[in-house]
Amino acid sequence: MPKNIVISIPAYNEEKTIGLVINRIKSVMNKTKYSYKISIVDDGSRDKTKEVAKKAGAIVYSHPYNYGLAEAFRTEMEKAIELKADIIVHTDADGQYLAEEIPNLIKEVENGYDLVLGSRFRGRIQYMPLTKRIGNKLFSRVISKITRMKITDAQTGFRAFTKEVAKLNLISNHTYTQEQIIKAVHNKFRIKEIPSTFIKRGSGKSRLMKNPVEYALKAWINLFRIYRDYRPLKFFGSFGLLFLSIGLLIGIYLFSLFIITGKVGHLPLTMVSVLLILLGVQIIFFGFLADMRKQ
Repeated sequence: MPKNIVISIPAYNEEKTIGLVINRIKSVMNKTKYSYKISIVDDGSRDKTKEVAKKAGAIVYSHPYNYGLAEAFRTEMEKAIELKADIIVHTDADGQYLAEEIPNLIKEVENGYDLVLGSRFRGRIQYMPLTKRIGNKLFSRVISKITRMKITDAQTGFRAFTKEVAKLNLISNHTYTQEQIIKAVHNKFRIKEIPSTFIKRGSGKSRLMKNPVEYALKAWINLFRIYRDYRPLKFFGSFGLLFLSIGLLIGIYLFSLFIITGKVGHLPLTMVSVLLILLGVQIIFFGFLADMRKQ
């Protein structure tokens, strides 16, 4: 029996590309056996994104304001479930992912996988700024360590998944890309990466990365947040061991001076040593508590 497919796209000020993206998807999907709908979540666009998408034949839901990717994705999942989707395909509104590759994602879900990721780093990247490329690889390494499975492109917005994966409760402020993978692994869903093509934006500019410094700063902040939320013992333990080690080294130094000279001194340094040791132990203790409380 043909599957009911919902192709879900978040859009923010994409009036120049959204119509073309929708028409390309329709051209590809009309040649398949699938029953499908194209669902657009307009995340508070200030241009004619909503009007262009409706004219092209998509179902459009609009946010009153720009809530950001994570909140837009939550709305996407709610609407896809309301549309009785068996399989949800997620892609972007800027046309950087090829509509022709959508059936490849769907096929792998039909083959038994619950979450299929279109990996740009296993496929072909026409253009990606160096800073963003490095950031994406760092994210993927972090997610791979957290999930204990090899993920080459944890940031990809080109993916397909079952309605069961769509129902996962994504609550953090991270982008959906990372949290969905982590939650899917924790819930023992089957995950697969397949090669995908990533082409250059027509405008050459990304609204998500205004400049390399801003992108790098946000990337590192998110890396810390991911470790904090999903590997709290490792996160707090690393900082705790650092402070504990420094405090112990100072203590060993002071003790060696006492052995050599027989004098007790350096009261300020002694206090620093004790404070660092206590701080390190306390941070490690926080790590244990957070690890016990995490889902």
